[in-house]
Amino acid sequence: MEREEAIALYRKLVLIRQAEEKIREEYLKDEMKTPVHLGIGAEGISVGVCHCLPANSRTFGTYRNHALYLTVTGDPDGFFAELYGRLSGPGKGKAGSMHLSAPEFGLMATSAVVGTTIPVAVGAAFAEAYRKTSGIVVVFFGDGAIEEGVFWESLNFACLKQLRILFVCEDNSLAIHAHAAERRGFRSIPEAVAAFDCYQAGGDGSDVLGVIRRTRQALQMMSEKPKPAFLHFTYLRFLEHVGPREDFDVGYRCRPSREESEGLDPVLRFEKELLRSGCTLQDLEVVRVEVRERVRRAVEAAQKAPFAPPAELYRDVLA
Repeated sequence: MEREEAIALYRKLVLIRQAEEKIREEYLKDEMKTPVHLGIGAEGISVGVCHCLPANSRTFGTYRNHALYLTVTGDPDGFFAELYGRLSGPGKGKAGSMHLSAPEFGLMATSAVVGTTIPVAVGAAFAEAYRKTSGIVVVFFGDGAIEEGVFWESLNFACLKQLRILFVCEDNSLAIHAHAAERRGFRSIPEAVAAFDCYQAGGDGSDVLGVIRRTRQALQMMSEKPKPAFLHFTYLRFLEHVGPREDFDVGYRCRPSREESEGLDPVLRFEKELLRSGCTLQDLEVVRVEVRERVRRAVEAAQKAPFAPPAELYRDVLA
């Protein structure tokens, strides 16, 4: 990877991490009135997958969508405006954290309801096939969505019609506090998906370069013979299901050791890759300082931005 490309990837990772750390810093002041599902630990999946996508791709996501939104838009200003409920947000303050979208950047929808964007994404892929266009559709979802019937119906239809859609499972093995073994009657997600006529790969979602390799391979196979691909990436959710705090003291999971945490942190892992490839600590610090200032300005601007007028409540809410 060229140095410029690697630094651009690092800048995205740092933007996502610092934006979410800023939410943790500001959230308990009670000026953000939206629930926040922070994705610290999962940044490498969105960044790695989206880095490989062609320009005309369309993406769909879940309520844990901050990394996806910031990856495809690079826009902390709109991001924080939306979290603060301000008119200058992409949803004019009405979407909040869980329904971020940016169609102009290809991010079509994210949703608070588990699994709901999966069939919509399949519909978008079916439209691409119907029109005989070459666009790629990508849908991100958590491992909990695998237990929704609509996932299997969507995967079945996509395989039957050989659609060019990339299913990306972000697997933290948790549905709020419930572990996978408490919820599933099948041995593993890859084994369950293996019966379907689609390409399949996976790995450690904290390894950004590994995510990129597997995504590029899947896209290459899809270009040679169109049909869906299923990518399964594991990661550690460092924080509670919803909210800005850690929750290892609740008792449903153990706190990882320092070594385990560092090994599962996509930002730290990519920093080590950059240092091995010739970047210096000063190079990385320049990026961190630049992004930190950008995030600070975005929060300050959001706090000063106007709320939507009452009439805005009746706009953009009907199909």
